[in-house]
Amino acid sequence: MPTRSGWAFPRSRDTNALNLAEITAVILTRDEERNLPRALTSLPRGMHVFVLDAGSRDHTVQFARGAGADVVQREWTDFVSARRFALSSVRTPWAFMIDADEALDDVLREAIVGCSGDADGYVVRRTTYFCGRPMRLWRNEPLLRLFRCDRATLEAHPAAGGSAAIHERWTSEGSVATLPGTLLHFSYPDYASYRVKYDWYTSTEASGVRGSFAGVAGAWLAGAMRFWWLLIGKGALLDGPRGIYVAYKSAMYPAVVARKALIA
Repeated sequence: MPTRSGWAFPRSRDTNALNLAEITAVILTRDEERNLPRALTSLPRGMHVFVLDAGSRDHTVQFARGAGADVVQREWTDFVSARRFALSSVRTPWAFMIDADEALDDVLREAIVGCSGDADGYVVRRTTYFCGRPMRLWRNEPLLRLFRCDRATLEAHPAAGGSAAIHERWTSEGSVATLPGTLLHFSYPDYASYRVKYDWYTSTEASGVRGSFAGVAGAWLAGAMRFWWLLIGKGALLDGPRGIYVAYKSAMYPAVVARKALIA
């Protein structure tokens, strides 16, 4: 099969499965020496790995290279431009996008190994952990992560609207199927890490929003209603204090963005 660069890759002996040499796992990093080993060891053996590093000050780059990954360092701009640059650097026909704080469970890893390649893209289901436990509020989130490089596009989807290049999502121009298994997301090991990321994301989104008193008032009203829906409708209450905390912060996220935009 020809790639975008004109190279050819051997097909698997099993004509119903992709050859793992046709897939490149793409990871963005910055100071991820604690998370990266887990992500890399969860990938199927035989898959190429490309790491785009934004100037790590720890041992991230050394570990990635030691694990056999191709590493390119590039000054940080934003998620959208970084991911697009990373995809442009892939030299296989397929890419698998995984964050440094994610890992494949056994079922998903085997599903990728046996993936037929009949579709142009494959959705995986992600569950996010908070303080070491999976959250009902963040369970089975569908994300397009495995796709043909020449059939995928990336766009930002800021949760509060505006123009910030954040909360980006991949889409495929062709057919899409879903893989079994779970992508495990270990983004928030404790409350402190959650607060740091929450503050960064809301501030980044606020930079792309035009502030107004009406916007703040509307966002707080909508947030109050959404809080109860997340508690009851999404089952956050069953996760106890952690669930209540995350439900409240998630519901009020657009309101915090609106307030920051107003006072900026």
